[in-house]
Amino acid sequence: MPRLIKDGAIVDSDWLPANPERPTPGHILSLDQWLELDDKSGSVVQLEPGDGVTPLLDHLDDLDLVAVNFPAFTDGRGFSYGRELRERGFAGELRAVGEFIRDQLDYLQRCGFNAFQFANESQLDAALDGLTPFSEHYQADVRQPVPLFRRRS
Repeated sequence: MPRLIKDGAIVDSDWLPANPERPTPGHILSLDQWLELDDKSGSVVQLEPGDGVTPLLDHLDDLDLVAVNFPAFTDGRGFSYGRELRERGFAGELRAVGEFIRDQLDYLQRCGFNAFQFANESQLDAALDGLTPFSEHYQADVRQPVPLFRRRS
């Protein structure tokens, strides 16, 4: 099984990457495969750039995992997907997968991601340091919706 960072620790993944050719047990479903499910409770799905989150919004309580693919570290659409899912109430695992970089981990967390599956697993140990580069943020985010100046007494 692939390894990833989840909730601040390196763990083995419970799911294999999406297989767009056909749904396979133990694999994350593509959006098209997920849409074909009759019973979406306990399901897992992967969003690709351009998919958008709209098809998921009526089923957020049914989803255990939403993986968001980053095909290149310069493709920022996944940040918006994560933020929107969290702001709409998704409470399950939100996993970034693919070609994001260590320097983006703090920003991904601030958008609501709690799991990170790098394309290159050799980066996992070094990436743990990227989870907490700052002790405080001035701006509001998904995890801390109140900006620092409002939190000060």
